[in-house]
Amino acid sequence: MALAGGCAGRPEAPILQAAGGSADAQTSARLDALLPVDVLILGEQHDAAAHQQLEQQAVALLAARGALAALALEMADTGASTSALKPSATEQQVRNALNWNDKGWPWAAYGPAVMTAVRAGVPVLGANLPRAQMPDRMADHQLDLRLPGPALKAQQQLIRAGHCNLLPESQITPMTRLQIAKDITMANTLAQAALPGKTVLLLAGSGHADRNLGVPQHLPADVKAKAVRLRAGGTTNGEKADAFDAVWETPALPEKDYCEGLDKKLAK
Repeated sequence: MALAGGCAGRPEAPILQAAGGSADAQTSARLDALLPVDVLILGEQHDAAAHQQLEQQAVALLAARGALAALALEMADTGASTSALKPSATEQQVRNALNWNDKGWPWAAYGPAVMTAVRAGVPVLGANLPRAQMPDRMADHQLDLRLPGPALKAQQQLIRAGHCNLLPESQITPMTRLQIAKDITMANTLAQAALPGKTVLLLAGSGHADRNLGVPQHLPADVKAKAVRLRAGGTTNGEKADAFDAVWETPALPEKDYCEGLDKKLAK
């Protein structure tokens, strides 16, 4: 299914196709159950290849309908954009425009979704907080007020658990502020990119997609948003039922100890 819409005039390069087959049909049906919305957030597990495949399918399907306003990424900083590029841009030109950090975010994983949007003439936007701004945000006491009290405590606990309870307690508040600042930055990017009758798609970690704690908390009230949890396997880990509008399950990944070696990394 060739991707049409999303750009003026004829595209200058072949446009990537949706995957086709039963997987594509399932993703299309899942999207239909959520649309129309101004913002759709897909919350992934970063090391789950099946999640990036679903994301590419979603980009392709929305672009094919002419319904994709923009593709926003946690994987690139705010201010970076492919808006000035033509649909025929090379992958290297796209990576340069997004200041892509392949070490942190493997291009092999995210490139297909990004290039699908570019080929369709849809802008790809960095949405994350730039590293240079992080120290100021970690010291910003006002960020402590941006979530309701119970949500703030829940976010703090997630920071503890996410660092395997190895962070000094003095670092919990600054790291929580950083998480909130990232969510605010992503929400601002989405709100600015919104277009009537179309959907801005955000690809981010599942914690950022949480309706109670993440990006949806910071969107303007007039922006209709839905959040999807891409979940590898069936484990919920105490996740609240109202944290997401939908859960798209993928096969479980091999067991992995994410805490192994983290103490040495934190010591550095």
